[in-house]
Amino acid sequence: MGEVVVKVDHEIKWIKHYSSCHKILLVGEGDFSFAACLAKAFATASNIIATSLDSRESLAMKYTRATTNLKELEELGCTIFHVVDANTMSQHPELNFKYFDRIVFNFPHAGFIWREHDILKILSHQNLVKGFLRSARDMLKENGEVHVTHKTAHPFNRWEIEKVAEEVGLRLVDKVLFYIWDYPGYENKRGDGSRCNESFPVGVTSVAIKGPDGDRVVVTGNGVDSAELTRSLRTKIGDATIVSVQSLNERDGRSSLEATAIAVNSSDFDGDELNPELTLQIRSQSNSWV
Repeated sequence: MGEVVVKVDHEIKWIKHYSSCHKILLVGEGDFSFAACLAKAFATASNIIATSLDSRESLAMKYTRATTNLKELEELGCTIFHVVDANTMSQHPELNFKYFDRIVFNFPHAGFIWREHDILKILSHQNLVKGFLRSARDMLKENGEVHVTHKTAHPFNRWEIEKVAEEVGLRLVDKVLFYIWDYPGYENKRGDGSRCNESFPVGVTSVAIKGPDGDRVVVTGNGVDSAELTRSLRTKIGDATIVSVQSLNERDGRSSLEATAIAVNSSDFDGDELNPELTLQIRSQSNSWV
């Protein structure tokens, strides 16, 4: 009688801050493309629970790829729950007494009732984030982390997420640049209104080499903090001089920034090297584990 030998792949697979051995909770998924990206990187989604505020029926109507992404996730073993409120998720009957290594909320947003710079709008965003962080705090494993991905330019910096996190007993571990193409297939979504299926601009939107001698690089971004943009430019262009970082036109509460660097030889500079996403990912841990 023959013997069948099955080889089990125990290799730990990573994509940026996430590994196949982490128990991961994804909160506020739009079209579930972030969850699908992680699952494909791990070749399994058995370690992932992905949730959405919308019902499955609403997702199918709002996002062109939601149904496809959900099917792929289910085939890879992902646990999926819909109509999950980020503020009360720790009390959800399917999530109660479950604990995670990573809890992730990408681009939390409280809706489009007011303009982004209005104080009532900022307070509503803060309340959403505070409720999420308080709930997530009670769902962390020892040394677990909560990740919030967030724009850094005005008025989004007025959310003061770090301060909000401290108020619920979390401490800042790190702030890292979130590069969207580190996550193949992920598409952020507006999530509401007639443009719900559209992605919204974050980070650097264009890099162009200009000037008669090809010695000038113009970088234009949206929702990017000028200091972060400047630091990122310096790591890419070395000793070249940054002439200016300035705000451009503001529309719909979104500000654009332009940075111009001189003394860059176009033959030595690859514009693709400058990653087009300068949104910060804020990583927090519970103070109880300090």
